[in-house]
Amino acid sequence: MHQPDYRDLASNEYVLPWTYLHAIKDYSDMAFHLEANPAARVSFNFVPILLEQLQDYTQQFKTNTLRDPLLALLIKEDLAGISQEDCNLICESCFKSHHEKMLSPFPHYQRLLQLYQLVEPLMELQKENKQYQFHYLTAQYKADLLVWYHLAWCGESLRRNNSVVQALMTKGVLFTLEDRQALFEMIAETISGLIPRYKALMQKKQIELSTTPYYHPILPLLLDFRSTLDAMPDAPLPESPGYVGGRARAVAHVESAKKSHQDYFGVVPRGMWPAEGGVSHAALSLMAEHGVEWAATGQAVLFNSLHKSHMSNVNKNDYLYQPYRVTNGEHDIMCFFRDDQLSDKIGFEYAKIHSHDAVTDFISTLENIQQTNETERPRIVSVILDGENAWEYFPYNGFYFLNELYAALTAHADIKMTTFSDIVDMYQAPSPLNKGLSAPALPQVAAGSWVYGTFSTWIGSKDKNQAWDLLCAAKKTYDSVLSQHKLSEEQAKACERQLAICEGSDWFWWFGDYNSSDSVASFDQLYRRNLINLYKLLGQPVPDILHKKISEGGGGSENAGTMRRGQS
Repeated sequence: MHQPDYRDLASNEYVLPWTYLHAIKDYSDMAFHLEANPAARVSFNFVPILLEQLQDYTQQFKTNTLRDPLLALLIKEDLAGISQEDCNLICESCFKSHHEKMLSPFPHYQRLLQLYQLVEPLMELQKENKQYQFHYLTAQYKADLLVWYHLAWCGESLRRNNSVVQALMTKGVLFTLEDRQALFEMIAETISGLIPRYKALMQKKQIELSTTPYYHPILPLLLDFRSTLDAMPDAPLPESPGYVGGRARAVAHVESAKKSHQDYFGVVPRGMWPAEGGVSHAALSLMAEHGVEWAATGQAVLFNSLHKSHMSNVNKNDYLYQPYRVTNGEHDIMCFFRDDQLSDKIGFEYAKIHSHDAVTDFISTLENIQQTNETERPRIVSVILDGENAWEYFPYNGFYFLNELYAALTAHADIKMTTFSDIVDMYQAPSPLNKGLSAPALPQVAAGSWVYGTFSTWIGSKDKNQAWDLLCAAKKTYDSVLSQHKLSEEQAKACERQLAICEGSDWFWWFGDYNSSDSVASFDQLYRRNLINLYKLLGQPVPDILHKKISEGGGGSENAGTMRRGQS
């Protein structure tokens, strides 16, 4: 589960609403399915910056001091008198969803879109004439649009079990301030309860919770840009030779993640999902040095690593379905590798077919994997995917698929749902060799990620490399200022936090002409805003280049660009 920090720390306001929207849709539903299927066992990964934002929203609800402008508009008493900027925010935000599954099923919401499309040309004409654009959209229209947008983003478990959501969906139109306030209270209650719900599932030993380096950086790239060349030997690299002080920064992200996880859940995490499954031998060794027992990444990384280690990678049935031991001679870590076929079927294919057929195919695939097993050792099949972005492409947010899948898996005589730490314990049990369990050593890890087994999503193209060079320049300024010891402790902490945000992987993900212009623009602006904030906190002049766009976009990536397949 991951969302980058959507706050502008200069104002502490949220620039984009995706954290709280995914909270009421996906994080809520995923917990519900585990609560409804107590025999199911699953590993969940929470990135610390997501937990921080969920806790921040909880505090906003407690103190009634909203810093998310869209959420604040939901309960604004007078929608007739709002500014043109706020009107624009409502209209630009409240149709952003997967229309086929999140708008088209609701006739009232559809009509709001049709009305907007009818008046949009007139609004554009008024904009050209520098007149107020929103005369045609009444306060009631804005109220209904705000309510329907949030209803569309409610998870299926809320639609089926929450009386407020059900009543509002039945009413459909002419929502009052009281209606909007009731919806807001439901949102507040849902988000505030999320961390306790997952903690309770963990305490029941139904789920394992793992973590990720705090602000979701690609650790191997912080350590060495040249790790890119393991899987892309001809890739162009940034002009900067490397990220100065990258190892110290990587350690800071790992250690702060472990502390954060313990603060929220009361236990030190045993496992770590490196951001985007981004690994290298150096990155895995660093994690092992700091007490991480297991990590996971993509199937293509294992394929490349076996080749680099002069080990067989001819038949995945012979090499994929087991953990591997990675060591630097002093510290070991167990590494699991994703079954790309099964994982990507959930992420990209099963939404297109009936849930019963999808579950049947999933179970059949697992049975076929076991049928090829000529040893007494169990096959360890790692199914790993994005926890929030797949479900909006399923009917009913994946409700029937997940419910049927968990039921089928737990009822199957030969399939056992488990967690990564349980597998680690199984391999580390007394005399595991007597059971035929011995994790083979992987002598060399070919650096890469769960996306194609490369780092091409984050580095190696003009726009992405420029973004790295901008970060490297900011880091040099940061190091120079801090070396002068003129900042107070509080100022230095604020600067480090701002730097850490800039080191996150998400900004680099979106740069490139294969992503949509709207998405690229949002993340481009937020990335540059974060770098600008860093220079201001350091008391240094802001480079002019940060006022110019890094990337244009213009493509139409699968699933709106929020997910990538494991293999191209």
